[in-house]
Amino acid sequence: MPHPSMPDTESAPLGAVEQVDVLIVGAGLSGIGVGCYLTRTLPQKSFVILEGRGASGGTWDLFRYPGIRSDSDLTTFGYEFKPWREEESIADASQILDYLRETVRENDLEQHIRYHHRVVGAEWSSETARWLVTVEHAETGEQRLFSAGWLFSAGGYYDYAEGYTPHFEGRERFQGQIVHPQHWPEDLDYEGKKVVVIGSGATAVTLVPSMSDEAAHVTMLQRTPTYVMPIPREDKLAIRLRRRFGDERGHALARRKNIVKQRAIWTFAQKFPGPARKAIRRFNEQRLPAGFPVDEHFNPPYNPWDQRLCAVPDGDLFRAIRSGDASVVTDRIVTFTETGILLESGQELQADVIVTATGLNIKLFGGVDLTVDGQPVDVADSVAYRGMMLSGIPNFAMAIGYTNSSWTLKIGLVCEYFCRMLGYMDEHGHDAVWAVADPDMETRPLLDFGAGYVQRALGSMPRQGTAAPWLMSMDYFQDVKTLRRAAVVDEHLRFADAGSGATPSGPDAADGASRGEVATSAAGAAATDQLVGSGSGARA
Repeated sequence: MPHPSMPDTESAPLGAVEQVDVLIVGAGLSGIGVGCYLTRTLPQKSFVILEGRGASGGTWDLFRYPGIRSDSDLTTFGYEFKPWREEESIADASQILDYLRETVRENDLEQHIRYHHRVVGAEWSSETARWLVTVEHAETGEQRLFSAGWLFSAGGYYDYAEGYTPHFEGRERFQGQIVHPQHWPEDLDYEGKKVVVIGSGATAVTLVPSMSDEAAHVTMLQRTPTYVMPIPREDKLAIRLRRRFGDERGHALARRKNIVKQRAIWTFAQKFPGPARKAIRRFNEQRLPAGFPVDEHFNPPYNPWDQRLCAVPDGDLFRAIRSGDASVVTDRIVTFTETGILLESGQELQADVIVTATGLNIKLFGGVDLTVDGQPVDVADSVAYRGMMLSGIPNFAMAIGYTNSSWTLKIGLVCEYFCRMLGYMDEHGHDAVWAVADPDMETRPLLDFGAGYVQRALGSMPRQGTAAPWLMSMDYFQDVKTLRRAAVVDEHLRFADAGSGATPSGPDAADGASRGEVATSAAGAAATDQLVGSGSGARA
């Protein structure tokens, strides 16, 4: 995968405070998206994108393990305003990275990105209605200050510095090589070697068929099965639509088709888990060797979509198993040995290389320390508002995508609402806004998702409510209504001007807008419509 050297864009002189309207943290899929929406919708707004690493692309530049690819179709995983033109709908990381960097070039975002800039802390002042953000240069250690009207956390929720690896008894005894996919060595040689991949998630089902081409044999060792679904790598209907109607119109039609399809599959699985389980099992059985123990290795104890389904393009995992180049073992690890792994069943798996595809860690907002008017913020005490803001934290936005569909579908709608909010505040002369949650409101975890990385982090994450606008919606069509079409403001928002004395911790006094004024920013809404709807005629 290409990893070009990126120049460090010039920033303010050391010691100076760089002033911007919006400070975006993260130059990956979400951060690039925010920059594009601001550029196209509110060109008068100044913004900077801070990226801790030396290149843009986020996940798609960081991870280098064999076969890394999307598990969502790029028609929906890509941006609404930029058609995906490749033949493959399920794309390799290098293709996605090219797409993202082409988006950066087309929207002239490079001038806005500061590479090797890691956010250390951010302090909100209600007196100035600004964030003062301390940023450290990753290579020199020098610190710089940014003053921003808004802070937008667009780095997702993973810890990009360290993946998750549980304790394995006897790990130090193993005489081969142990690798975590998040830290894949460029010089790893596994040709002709026996490889054991520990895990059953998206990373594992990608690695096994990819490594089986060169390895002597690859074994996927899992404690619990995962739902695995074969999907076509090419979306032939999307290709035909682009050829028939052109890139813009064809992309819009294919995107709508795939949104409806994704939602229909998820809804069916939620309403009819039994039939959904049987259908997935039937797909698996048809692609596995005769007599393969499907229920032992591909029949999870939970219902479909309680955790995310793993997609395998063109059934490559099943093909590797049929050929004999790969196998699946469902068992528990007792200890690593000098030459492999001893299991509870008594079987010992021989290995030259062990890959711990055991998951990721959650680290919200990059672990940045936030303070509001001198008081440290514990985000676990806050509640998500419209999936974009957190109660009690002014002028702070976040980008968290869908877990049951393409991540970017949610990010696009959040960006639209964010731009509408900025337009509304400009139109009405407001400097600050925050959401106020009823302290007696019933709440639940931010992500209702059974994945291990989510469950391990629930105590440190914000909460969500049980109804809009406090619900962390995973329904694209509902979000279209609330984020794209509904009024910008409601009774849960409080607005203030710099120096007014109004603070998030002060008396709950509401002005006209915060009491439920339903005006929207005509300029912001019209510009957003022009951005994502121009010429498509097929907006969802």
